[in-house]
Amino acid sequence: MKKSLLKVSLIFAVAVMMTSCYTFTATVGNGPQTGAKVVSHNHYLINGLAPISTAKTKELVGDAKDYSITVSHSFIDGFLAILTSGIYTPTTVTITK
Repeated sequence: MKKSLLKVSLIFAVAVMMTSCYTFTATVGNGPQTGAKVVSHNHYLINGLAPISTAKTKELVGDAKDYSITVSHSFIDGFLAILTSGIYTPTTVTITK
């Protein structure tokens, strides 16, 4: 009984922690028109407190007037953060024109 309760608790804890990845989206103008995507990465240290390098969004957007920017923690980003115990924490930046 005790082992069964422990297994269920562990599965529940993993399910709660892995429900979704962090995502933030900002839409500029009328939003994406062509569907063209550009992907870049932000690199941080100490759980995002110290930036190493960030995506140059103005360069990635170019002269587009309508686009959206999505910043997210993908599965790979989260895996790298867990693997390094939060020392290295990347994020993925996707610009859709």
